[in-house]
Amino acid sequence: MTSAHDPTPTPPPLLVRLAWIVALLVVAAAAVTWVTRATRERIARNEAAQIMKDLVQVLPVGSFDNQPDQDSIAVRDPALGSEAPLPVYRARRGGVPVAAVVTVIAPQGYVGPIHLLVALDPAGTVLGVHILAHRETAGVGDRIEPVHSDFLRSFVGRSLTSPLPAAWNVRRDGGGFDQLTGATVTSRAVIGAVRDAALWFAAHRTDVFSAPSAATIQPSMP
Repeated sequence: MTSAHDPTPTPPPLLVRLAWIVALLVVAAAAVTWVTRATRERIARNEAAQIMKDLVQVLPVGSFDNQPDQDSIAVRDPALGSEAPLPVYRARRGGVPVAAVVTVIAPQGYVGPIHLLVALDPAGTVLGVHILAHRETAGVGDRIEPVHSDFLRSFVGRSLTSPLPAAWNVRRDGGGFDQLTGATVTSRAVIGAVRDAALWFAAHRTDVFSAPSAATIQPSMP
């Protein structure tokens, strides 16, 4: 209690409560900001780890020494199956380009779109193909996955000269690729998507490796 000789008045109880409330709100806001930032950073790390996990499925072991997930460009071109930008990752060794990993979508899967990664060396030879996402029928179309068949391995070593683009189809259609039994539509979709990735890369090879990281390559001119 303030004495008659104390010149400092005691703050009213309401002001004290308001001061505590403001202090608590500031602390709570800081805590929310910290949690949000930490969560965002964790999500970003998880996403980067998943991207690298996908990329090593198509890039030969020891073939690169950069971080392809951080050396990427965006591609906005319907030729790759999407109107939205898709990432293309660049793998290098000693600064020299060794592969481009093109994201491509096969819109005509049996059930729905099939999302793939297609790795090509600078000459345009396929190094690997990896399925990112699909909804194909279990036990039939899902045999495009490596755990069920070697279908994706059939693309390794192929290029637009072996076979020529016109022969990038299943054998029953006069093409040069075996199909998955009972999954002709799925097989056609994947073969066509890998061919489209190879065609797109052949037309943009120089831009792919010379464009600055995070740049966007626009659609091909007709």
